[in-house]
Amino acid sequence: MPEGRPLFPRSSGILLHPTSLPGPDGIGDLGDAAFGFVDWLEKTGQSLWQILPLGPTSFGDSPYQTLSAFAGNPLLISLDRLVRDGWLAPADLQRRPDFPADRVDFGAVINWKTTMLARAWTVFQERAGRRHQAEFAAWCADQEGWLDDFALFMALKQDNAGAAWTDWEPGLAARAEPSLAAARERLAGSLAEHRFRQWLFFTQWQELKAFAAARGIRFIGDIPIFVAQDSSDVWAHRDLFQLDRAGRPTSVAGVPPDYFSDTGQLWGNPLYDWERLRQTDYAWWLQRITACLESVDLVRLDHFRGFEACWEVPAGDETAENGRWVAGPGSDFFDTLTAALDGRLPLIAEDLGVITPAVENLRRKYALPGMKVLQFAWSGPDNAFLPHEHEQNCVVYAGTHDNDPVLGWWRHLADAATKDFVADYAGYPADEPHWTLIRLGMRSSGHTFIATMQDILGLGREGRMNLPGEGKGNWDWRMPATAFTCSGGDRLAHLTWLYRRRPDQAAAGSQDPDTPAKGPGV
Repeated sequence: MPEGRPLFPRSSGILLHPTSLPGPDGIGDLGDAAFGFVDWLEKTGQSLWQILPLGPTSFGDSPYQTLSAFAGNPLLISLDRLVRDGWLAPADLQRRPDFPADRVDFGAVINWKTTMLARAWTVFQERAGRRHQAEFAAWCADQEGWLDDFALFMALKQDNAGAAWTDWEPGLAARAEPSLAAARERLAGSLAEHRFRQWLFFTQWQELKAFAAARGIRFIGDIPIFVAQDSSDVWAHRDLFQLDRAGRPTSVAGVPPDYFSDTGQLWGNPLYDWERLRQTDYAWWLQRITACLESVDLVRLDHFRGFEACWEVPAGDETAENGRWVAGPGSDFFDTLTAALDGRLPLIAEDLGVITPAVENLRRKYALPGMKVLQFAWSGPDNAFLPHEHEQNCVVYAGTHDNDPVLGWWRHLADAATKDFVADYAGYPADEPHWTLIRLGMRSSGHTFIATMQDILGLGREGRMNLPGEGKGNWDWRMPATAFTCSGGDRLAHLTWLYRRRPDQAAAGSQDPDTPAKGPGV
């Protein structure tokens, strides 16, 4: 964002991961539907597109457990745009499988896209001219700080039938240079192919980002505080994590027992050696955030409270009950980050759950907006998630990717007292509870409001993206192609106008868009 303009003007947007877009290859991608969604956002007055982490997923398909904190997910590469660019022929795509339209069949998608990306690499090697070869080489050189380790990690993982890096032969697991040198030579072709896939991903992503920026649409990205144990990050930077001599965690991340779970949540991610990171001036973390900000405009820091203190569980425990709170880097980290980013922190703090005064003080010290989720607001009139309690510096959600869509919550989780309170608070019967919460969020004094696409479409549990703690059936929801013409777009546009959430309209006194629906449940 240009210097001098606020990071967080009054605005609104939509939470939708690109995998949920419609399209012909079994998964949403960076092709025509993504550009069409940007046009839809502009038409409905939105200025933000929030996404989940973009990294390459592994077992479980979770964007929060990726093979790299820096790489992009090759499954998001648009095959149609590879035809446009000459790396595939139209005939290559005539063998498309018959994918389901409403969900991602990850196994089938991986097989199909891997085959097509391998074909594109073959064509590139055979036909790329000097300009494309030079562009590819220059990009690889510019990204070598993470790309070389990632490409080697992926090539070795493929060579070891997908085994975790701790199960590779000792010289490779320990990154002994003679073993690495031999692997680089033996697997040179595979390394180059993995670099090529990343070049394709980031080339397509930057094209989409530029298209969005020209239409006033900014991206909100997402950085999970922890990384996956079986990732190029941990393999390449063992000294930054709490690992034993074999590379396995000595302690892992989680959260303690609470109202939602008697045994807590055991996430299993390795914990950082924050003292070692401090000695490097947090170089790896600064590189990670800087790289993310090259792809998006704003970043949600997932599990923000872990920067103040995290729940450390002994490795090998089957639950999170025996953990303890251990101090994080706190102000020292954010002082360093503030200096590196010239005083502007384009960050959103995910501060949900049990938040202590120390965590709240850390967030406020750096003026980071927190999150307010309206599904959590209905315990009584003094609940901090209710709109009349919102401070201006916050991001308001009806629900997030970890919640039921509002209709699912309303039908299965909200009791009679909650429903009565919603109606009392809104001042009218909540016949369409998803639009009631969207209206309340739009009305909030919080500078940013984000709705999920599922709520705009009026979906129930069939539209849920993620059920935390459930190991299967997550991350596979896709929206129909008809979503771009649904009546929800007009209703969204009207509320955006009514509550002045278009940054270019807030002070301009603009006219109401041509929207027919203006009743109390709009």
